[in-house]
Amino acid sequence: MTPTMTREAALELLCKYNKEPFHLLHALTVEGVMRWFAQDQGYGAEADFWAMAGLLHDIDFELWPQEHCRKAPELLRAGGADEALIHAVCSHGYGLCSDVAPEHPMEKILFACDELTGLIGAAARMRPSKSVQDMEVSSLKKKFKDKKFAAGCSRDVIRQGAERLGWTLEELMEKTILAMRSCEEAVAGETEALCHG
Repeated sequence: MTPTMTREAALELLCKYNKEPFHLLHALTVEGVMRWFAQDQGYGAEADFWAMAGLLHDIDFELWPQEHCRKAPELLRAGGADEALIHAVCSHGYGLCSDVAPEHPMEKILFACDELTGLIGAAARMRPSKSVQDMEVSSLKKKFKDKKFAAGCSRDVIRQGAERLGWTLEELMEKTILAMRSCEEAVAGETEALCHG
């Protein structure tokens, strides 16, 4: 699968509906994480498609939080996205705000790592380094167990995501940390440019 729009067009579409630095940072992080997972899982030829699903997965969340995953198809179609991308985007909200189930491995990974990237990002900001580069799974597990920490990140969704993939929670955490390490610097630079460029 290759995306029907360029990354430039996808980024323009994202920025049309998303202005908050936090939302842009999250979109770019999940894009980078999905690109890493495509390579890791043997789907390197589809890496652009996986990354685009990550970039656009929350396209409707900032302006239409009550219609999350229901407004997205209209916005994505208007921007030139194909139905495979729309299905992937809608499936990450399965059971929460969407009845589109994640089927493809890419969709299952997007479902599993979306909330987890938020938790890892919050944990990284608490570290002296402010980075995921020196984060270990053991310290992340402590944050995961502390329900007050990053309370908006659903532990149930993260657990369900690992189960759907047939991975342990530790495996999912370890891979997602590695994925975030791979793109942390680039994401920070691009978020800065988008917000202040």
